[in-house]
Amino acid sequence: MPRDGDDDEERGKKGGRERAGTRYIYTRRRSPIGLLKRNRLVLALTVCVLTFIVRAYRYYPATSTQSPPSPCPNELGGASNDILVVLRTGATEALSKVPIHFSTTLRCVPNYVLYSDLEENIAGHRVHDVFANGAISHALSESHELRFYHHLKKLGRQGLLALQATTKHDSSLGTTSDNPAWQLDRFKFLPMISQALKHRPSAKWFVFIEADTYLVWQNLVSYLRLFDATKPLYIGKHMYMDDVLFAHGGSGFVLSRPAMLRVVEQRDAHVARYDALAKESAAGDMLLGKILADVQVPLFSAFPHFQGDAVTGLDGNVSKVERRPWCYAPVTYHHMREDEIRALWGFEERWMRESDKLLRHADVFKSFLLPRLRPKLDGWDNFSLDSIDSSSDSAAAVPSTADCEARCEANSACLQFSYETAAGNCATSTRVVLGEAARRQCVEYSSAAGRCVRWQGDGDDDNKDSRMGNTTPGLVQSGWMMHRLQRYVEEMDSMCSQEKMSIWVV
Repeated sequence: MPRDGDDDEERGKKGGRERAGTRYIYTRRRSPIGLLKRNRLVLALTVCVLTFIVRAYRYYPATSTQSPPSPCPNELGGASNDILVVLRTGATEALSKVPIHFSTTLRCVPNYVLYSDLEENIAGHRVHDVFANGAISHALSESHELRFYHHLKKLGRQGLLALQATTKHDSSLGTTSDNPAWQLDRFKFLPMISQALKHRPSAKWFVFIEADTYLVWQNLVSYLRLFDATKPLYIGKHMYMDDVLFAHGGSGFVLSRPAMLRVVEQRDAHVARYDALAKESAAGDMLLGKILADVQVPLFSAFPHFQGDAVTGLDGNVSKVERRPWCYAPVTYHHMREDEIRALWGFEERWMRESDKLLRHADVFKSFLLPRLRPKLDGWDNFSLDSIDSSSDSAAAVPSTADCEARCEANSACLQFSYETAAGNCATSTRVVLGEAARRQCVEYSSAAGRCVRWQGDGDDDNKDSRMGNTTPGLVQSGWMMHRLQRYVEEMDSMCSQEKMSIWVV
């Protein structure tokens, strides 16, 4: 608690003196001149003390009484107020995934709104029911596809307890037919557009993210300044499904206000058509891509600003649409766990405080990821998938981690390796990825999904999760060729300087 200093206590001045058991009854005459001098001395001392206190508080304010410096950049100005951030979630994940954002990614965002399939309050923040207030047609509301929503609306969180015993209801477990939460999610997108527009009709930009999306707010605001908000714009990470090009929802995407208006008007004019498409579509972000194509709003592919990978799974040298992330500025990361969000926010906070430059993927690697790499980490998989020597082939079996490391060392281009001690699998790679804690080795990583989809011993089951919390330290060991990483960084940096690349795709 702040301390303002101890108050001076007024001390009584007595004409006589007292001693235990004895009382002096004489009085002493005081000279008027002496009293005047004494009063002047007391007054002078009082003035000196007060002057010292005032100056001390002016020049040496007690740090505990001051608010900590804000991590939010001041130079963003009014552009921040032109943006509404919309976080889409669901009742099955909201309590575990949403709260971390209030103290991290959303901390500097002046205007945001949360939409879910259940209205509730989380950490003092209102979560809105995306289907409420006539956001969907009566016919769609009464369809069997929305039974899970009505189950939640009627029973609330109590209704989830019975569901846990019979189904996989956590949307993070995969996109399976027995996952009612994921099946319901595709119906949220179009009502979310109309609800967000009603929530803040004055916004120029609407930015949509999910509960496991990390948003680099300062970079986002700077990026959107490069676009004309008066035009119908659709910005995000490209993805194809059933020959439909759309912005991947988990990577985050942006719509200008004119684009939002076109979507709402088109849907209102053809309700039955888009209700039917919602039932047929595999995903809601794909459905949104369809309706935007119908109203002639094409997708602007903003990779590598919008990422489908977690920061720990990103390869800064991967090439998509002829772009490599390294030289560009990140706006989002996807599949981010709470611990990853907290750690990255701590780094970003320091970066904003100490640097006047916008954060690039290269900066994230050099200052956030590189210091965490080691010659060997136990219970860790760094997704080394370029070459895998399997123990199923006795001739190719690798007997130890040291032998696996030696194989990487023998290849001058190899930068990292992983070894599963139980299976004897050795995997090497020419890319550099941090990876994650694991109990088994990843044998198939989906760049489209931004995560590992099959582990050693899983067969074709892509829904098992070996991430932190279900780990057996030592079962998987990973390492990096530390003596080669400095040259790797220099070569990557030279790519940016030689081409004099902009950090933005416009």
